[in-house]
Amino acid sequence: MRTSFIETLCALANEDERIWLLTGDLGYSVLEPYARAFPNRYVNIGVAEQNMAGIAAGLASCGKIVFTYSIANFPTLRCLEQIRNDVCDHEGDVKIVAVGGGFTYGAQGYTHHGVEDLAIMRALPNMTVVAPGDPVETRLATRAIAGRPGPGYLRLGKANEPVVHKLVPPFTIGKAIQLRDGRDVTLISTGGMLQETMDVAKRLAPNGIEARVLSMHTVKPVDVEAIVKAARETGAVVTVEEHRLTGGLGTAVADVLAQALTRLPRFCKFGVPDEIYHAIGSQAYMKRLAGDLFETVQALLRQRLAA
Repeated sequence: MRTSFIETLCALANEDERIWLLTGDLGYSVLEPYARAFPNRYVNIGVAEQNMAGIAAGLASCGKIVFTYSIANFPTLRCLEQIRNDVCDHEGDVKIVAVGGGFTYGAQGYTHHGVEDLAIMRALPNMTVVAPGDPVETRLATRAIAGRPGPGYLRLGKANEPVVHKLVPPFTIGKAIQLRDGRDVTLISTGGMLQETMDVAKRLAPNGIEARVLSMHTVKPVDVEAIVKAARETGAVVTVEEHRLTGGLGTAVADVLAQALTRLPRFCKFGVPDEIYHAIGSQAYMKRLAGDLFETVQALLRQRLAA
């Protein structure tokens, strides 16, 4: 995803001289193409994320479109006050890019586990929150968020994520992408869980369960129409995210269902439980600690049949 991001950003910067890139002393082996092509619009701020957010806000006040870049929690939580007060309050054209969403840097420990970012960024005023599902969506999301006025948050994985989309889909901020249709249950995924969600949908098919799959790449503003339609047509909804169960995609979808429907579907959130994992390991290992998506979906459908 990060390679797709920087390639797209280079293309955008070539088209628009207002685009700048700031980094918190990270991105080596990734950001060099931009730094070489646009040295006067690239600044390594150093390990000083609060300064990075403040400088980005200042540049935005001068009419620039500024991307800030760092790992997981560093460009979000470490400088949250500056994002809130300097960027959001002034509706600055600052796009915060975090690589390593979820457990991408699982072996680095809890300091590098990006599992609360969606909830926190969603809570900020004027903030658009986007978590693309694969490299194809990353290219589209980078271009879309650059063209959308105001603050934005782009949550990425790292590298070697599978390409899920065989064809380039239509991409609009706030509109989900349907990858698979189904009548029995809807799986709504955000971020890097898209391939796993598709795999589970395929595993359900031999059992006669047709699962609809939505890529909810935009967590704020969320696609209310797609959620309501899916709930009415399939009667069961499971949200899938590499993020805390509190405050992220699952919470956004639950809010929509509670407000828009009088007859609620069967509903379940799949994500990271509200506990600290005193463990380190690969991304795959850390995700297994959160549970089994296939079993979660099957359990929900069993509850539906028993009701």
